[in-house]
Amino acid sequence: MRNFVLGVIFTLLVLVLAGYALAVLGFLPTSADATPPAFEIRMGMTAVDASIERHAPRINNPIPPLDENLIEGMKVYAMNCALCHGTLDNKPSPLEKSFYPPPPQFILDPLDDPEWHTYYAIRSGIRYTGMPAWNKALREEEMWKVTAFLSRIQKLPPAVQDYWKKSFGVAPPATTSGEAGHHHHDH
Repeated sequence: MRNFVLGVIFTLLVLVLAGYALAVLGFLPTSADATPPAFEIRMGMTAVDASIERHAPRINNPIPPLDENLIEGMKVYAMNCALCHGTLDNKPSPLEKSFYPPPPQFILDPLDDPEWHTYYAIRSGIRYTGMPAWNKALREEEMWKVTAFLSRIQKLPPAVQDYWKKSFGVAPPATTSGEAGHHHHDH
């Protein structure tokens, strides 16, 4: 039994060292315009979600989802987020295929994460994805307003939908009952 355990430990150590050697010798690709394999996306998103689940405080949005707050969140999104996460003319980001992994397109594929989860990702950023920690550039109130807007894209009040249409020339994406958004959580 002792030899078996030592063999398993030795094998794991060799695999870790081989992976490290491949990385430091330059054998791993670094191009940002490649398409990530499905297993890598699944593994990466699972790791991001698990980390946010572990580290993010479960806090409620202190900003009420009033029309003016949602419109302000839409404006902050348009100025700071749309270039990577999808424009308000219902088109994917022009940079969507320039990132590795590609950034989620929140207008075309809305989030279904709880607000505390979305807020934490905005506030803290996500390593190795190009997603910055916005707490260095936006005020707390602005981050919460963007969170409120992103959490309600599929169910914006009529006045906010009208503002979107007047400002960006198109209505918000139509939703259908049972439409699936981003499924990062089982709860």
